[in-house]
Amino acid sequence: MNPATDATKAAHFHPSDLTDFAAALLTRSDLASNRAETVAMLLVEGDLLGHTTHGLALLPGYLQQIASGGMAVVGEPEVVSDRPAALVWDGKRLPGLWLTYDAVTVAVQRARTFGLGAVAIRNSHHIGCLAVFLERPAREGLMVIVASSDPSERAVAPFGGTAPLMTPNPLAVGIPTDTDPILIDISASITTMGLAGRLRRSGERFPAPWAIDAAGAPTDDPAVLTQDPPGTILPVGGLDHGHRGFALGLLVEVLTQATSGFGRADPSAGWGASVWVQVIDPAMLAGREAFTRQTSWLAAACRANPPRPGVSAVRLPGEQGLARKRAALDDGLALHPEIMDKLRPWAERLQVPLPAPMRVKAKRTAEEAR
Repeated sequence: MNPATDATKAAHFHPSDLTDFAAALLTRSDLASNRAETVAMLLVEGDLLGHTTHGLALLPGYLQQIASGGMAVVGEPEVVSDRPAALVWDGKRLPGLWLTYDAVTVAVQRARTFGLGAVAIRNSHHIGCLAVFLERPAREGLMVIVASSDPSERAVAPFGGTAPLMTPNPLAVGIPTDTDPILIDISASITTMGLAGRLRRSGERFPAPWAIDAAGAPTDDPAVLTQDPPGTILPVGGLDHGHRGFALGLLVEVLTQATSGFGRADPSAGWGASVWVQVIDPAMLAGREAFTRQTSWLAAACRANPPRPGVSAVRLPGEQGLARKRAALDDGLALHPEIMDKLRPWAERLQVPLPAPMRVKAKRTAEEAR
């Protein structure tokens, strides 16, 4: 199932209005305006790219975390280690989207000097949709890698096991080409916790056996994840080839937790993230021209590959998301119906006016917007 569910019945909004609305809610919750604007921009970017469980759908949880003290609103990250090409930050439970955005900026600066730049962050709050960090550096000719895990959460069992141990552990990569960048955003599990929760709340099922119950029986029921004892989401590859997703999950755990020095071996700190950010400047290796010559040839060869029956054309990672974004910037962004329902009480509590829906133009498909 595509997490960007059918939004034909949803109201459309100007993306800038949604960004202003989200920033106002965060500012009224005592987050500094520059940080609130960054978090709001990146949340809306998630929706623009079609990640409807990891855009503004996260904002009510963030606001609740601020209210309860789970997300810090003041302070700076602590520098744990600083080497010429690499940094480690303790995020001090500060907003993860803001921290990671700054980490990408720092990694870009160091990559331009040393060819590689990396920032590991421990004790961050949740960092949202990883794809939102990719386009900016990739369009500048830089390759960017972002990975995230949450040492305090367990939802995915190791392959062959039945007890949840890891999080879905996303990994995102932005790759420059001579046209649009390739934007890879995958996870080590078949689905995300956000989509599983949305389906559970609406009484829907997974489209296939994406989970197992506590006894190890495959199921399409997301409700098993909240039972006692809980079931678990399957790693990518499922019951057949899940060893591959398990291996990817282990890699992300090591990249994010071992490099930052904080992980599952430590006491739980609550909803949050350990993060790995790496930027590579091809100019410091074989050269940007050589790099993009290879990536552009590969992208063109993929698109030219004869499609199998029922497929109109081979599509590269990120292609559909960028098409959605272009269409939404022109015609308005259709939010998943439950998002504004959950934000309305916060708007009332914080006395922030709701954004006004816009009149929708004649609809275009994502393909037509490309």
